Amino acid sequence: MSQLNVPTMADLMAKGETPDILFWVGCAGSFDDRAKKITKAIVKILNHVNIKFAVLGTEESCTGDPAKRAGNEFLFQMQAMQNIQVLNGYDVKKIVTGCPHCFNTIKNEYPELGGKYEVIHHTQLVQELIDSGKLKVEGGEFKGKKITFHDPCYLGRGNGEYEAPRNIIQKLDAELNEMKRSRANGLCCGAGGAQMFKEAEKGNKEVNVERSEEALAMNPDVIAVGCPFCMTMMRDGVKHFEKEDKVQVLDVSEMIAQANDL
Repeated sequence: MSQLNVPTMADLMAKGETPDILFWVGCAGSFDDRAKKITKAIVKILNHVNIKFAVLGTEESCTGDPAKRAGNEFLFQMQAMQNIQVLNGYDVKKIVTGCPHCFNTIKNEYPELGGKYEVIHHTQLVQELIDSGKLKVEGGEFKGKKITFHDPCYLGRGNGEYEAPRNIIQKLDAELNEMKRSRANGLCCGAGGAQMFKEAEKGNKEVNVERSEEALAMNPDVIAVGCPFCMTMMRDGVKHFEKEDKVQVLDVSEMIAQANDL
């Protein structure tokens, strides 16, 4: 981590400085070993384009999304209020996050509790950087590769963002193959609505197995995702079919970082 520059809000405030954007890491991005790689990729991109950013560090707490989806509104409001107090204390204006669950919760559910911020998903930020010329993208190792993108529920159907991740993938000179169920007709990876944290319902097939089967039917080199929950579910699905040697599951930010040798 030594080559990564990750200041905290407290550090910057102590110097009398204000970042342009707060990077909300999220629980998965902080604690899940696979999702930490996504966090590092986002930081590498932010460092590469010299965006002045900061994280909350130990002051960041769960957004409350799992509690709310599982029906515990009281716990959600407690968690949300604590975060809003911290964010407002630092006078945060703009937030980027690598997790569509955090993105959706802070963007759409915090305002009524007094937390009003401009919130963007990391794929939207990367597209902005490419469009403005701040980030040049080469195809690199992904040039000509077959890629299928799995839409995260809270980015796609929840917030209507389908284009940013696809535009980025196409900038990699890759061949984007769409699954039958994609965009507004996309299928959940099986982790949404706090399902990640409970046993499966009765049925004859796990949702992530169904979705991974659909993705693998495209014969992709890479299954691209934009969510740490989707990452876990799709990787487990690929392992279920014993295809992990042939098919990579990568976050869009990791693909950009790898293609640019960041």
